[in-house]
Amino acid sequence: MSGDSRQGPNILVSGTPGTGKSTLVAELLKSCSSMKSVNVSKLALDKNLIEEFDSERAVPIINEDAVLDELEPLIAQGNMIVEYHASEFFPKRFFDRVVVLTTDNTILFDRLKQRGYSEGKIRENVECEIFQILIEEAKESYDEEKVSVWPSETKEDLKRNVDRLREFILEWRENNS
Repeated sequence: MSGDSRQGPNILVSGTPGTGKSTLVAELLKSCSSMKSVNVSKLALDKNLIEEFDSERAVPIINEDAVLDELEPLIAQGNMIVEYHASEFFPKRFFDRVVVLTTDNTILFDRLKQRGYSEGKIRENVECEIFQILIEEAKESYDEEKVSVWPSETKEDLKRNVDRLREFILEWRENNS
C-alpha cells in the first residue's frame, strides 16, 4: 500500500489481552477524529468469520483469510487503527506502525482476574507476556523501524502512548501529503 493514495496511516495495536489495547485506541480516537478503528475479534464475531470454537480455551478461532478480505478495503483507505492481540497473519504492507503494548505480570494478572478469566486462561496470557511472545512475533513479522514496544501500566503510560501515536499520525501525514 503506497502512502500517497491514503489520507492517513494504518496502525496495528497489539499485545496480550489485558495490556490496554482497547483503552489506548479509544483515547486516541478522541483526539484523532479522522482515524477509524476496528477490533479484529469483534469484527470476526459480528461478521461470523469464525472457523471453530476452542472449548479448552473458551475462545473462537477466527478465519484469518476471511478477516483479511474484510480488512483489505478499510486498510486501502488509510486512517485505520486495527486492534488485535496477534500480528503475524497480517500482511506487512497493511501497517505503517505496529505497537505492542506490555504490562507488568502482576498488573496483568489483576486485570485478567477482574475480567473473570479462568485460572488457565490467566496463566496462559501471563506466560505469553513473560516470554514476550507477541513482541517477538511483531519483530519477526515487520520491519524493525515499524515496531514499537511500549509499557501500558499507568495513566501516564496511556497519555504518553496516545501522544506518541498522535505525533506519528501527524508526521506520517506531513511526509505523505
